[in-house]
Amino acid sequence: MNQTLEFILRIFMAGLMGGAIGFERSIRAKSAGIRTHFLVALGSALLMLVSQYAFEGSRQFDAARVAAQVVSGVGFLGAGVIIFQKNAVRGLTTAAGIWVASAVGLACGAGLYWLSFITALIVVVCLEVMHLTMTRFEHKTVTISFLADSPDIASETVRSFGKRAGNFTLFRTGEKYKATFELTVDGNATTDTIIAAIEQHEGVSIDSVE
Repeated sequence: MNQTLEFILRIFMAGLMGGAIGFERSIRAKSAGIRTHFLVALGSALLMLVSQYAFEGSRQFDAARVAAQVVSGVGFLGAGVIIFQKNAVRGLTTAAGIWVASAVGLACGAGLYWLSFITALIVVVCLEVMHLTMTRFEHKTVTISFLADSPDIASETVRSFGKRAGNFTLFRTGEKYKATFELTVDGNATTDTIIAAIEQHEGVSIDSVE
């Protein structure tokens, strides 16, 4: 009975720490959040317990066999959140988070509570610190579409952003002219600030920001 309670504690701690990593990803609106990381860590802990104790007594017992498959198997799950968009690879950090969550789960399954806790804490703290730091220095590219009363107004609006604007296209739609261009902005720029910068020009209305 005591061993069963110990196993339950290991699984619970794995899910808790995996969920903590997932929470950080969730508040950043990433594709894999609390539920994904929670399940990965919890499942990894259970597989570690199975690997360690389910085959005791077997003549070919190998406690590392199942755990080793978790490490490679989670790679396929992580690959699912990696996408190539606008000439940039996205989702690598979240995929790495899933991989670390599986490692935390394995460690919990092995009873290495403090090692698991410190690892999860380091991951969450580093992700937060790096996010706050990188948003000050990194840049991102957004695609903006807007409607203008005339071609001159559309061109002048795009030119006002200088070298940060590129790939400008313009065509007529009804009585308006639809312009689309790519704009390089700071990492912490919000959609609202981008819309405000566009609509400060007369005769212009925003269509979309992606």
